[in-house]
Amino acid sequence: MDSPADRPCRISVQRRGPLLVEGPVEVELEDGTTVVSDRFRVAVCTCRRSRRYPWCDTSHRDRERKPS
Repeated sequence: MDSPADRPCRISVQRRGPLLVEGPVEVELEDGTTVVSDRFRVAVCTCRRSRRYPWCDTSHRDRERKPS
């Protein structure tokens, strides 16, 4: 039988965006602390701009709109 524990964790890489990881996940930070999310998919920040680091808060997006 193909249970979720038998399948590898899926991580989606996006150009100029977060890593999308199928959850639940545990992330070990540089200082050794661990943060946990039980959501079915989480966005892990790769730009380090997020106020909720290591979770993405979309700070990587360009906030300034370009004229049309």
